[in-house]
Amino acid sequence: MMQRHLWEVDLSVDIIFKIGAIGILTAVVSQILKNSGKEDISTLATLAGVIVVLFMVLSLIGELFSSIKTMFDFSILPFL
Repeated sequence: MMQRHLWEVDLSVDIIFKIGAIGILTAVVSQILKNSGKEDISTLATLAGVIVVLFMVLSLIGELFSSIKTMFDFSILPFL
């Protein structure tokens, strides 16, 4: 049975809260800009929030693939 450390669970919850906070902040900024008549800047602010979250998720996916690679130690031709 694999032992989970407490900090691993905190890290995953921390990422979820960060993504949620960015989403809420982006929605508030977008609504303020739309109500002030600046729809084009509102769209850019929303796009910036999406890009920030996308980079966060991409870094997590990269860490996942590297841990899978080290876990299974993919060496197809070990004699090369």
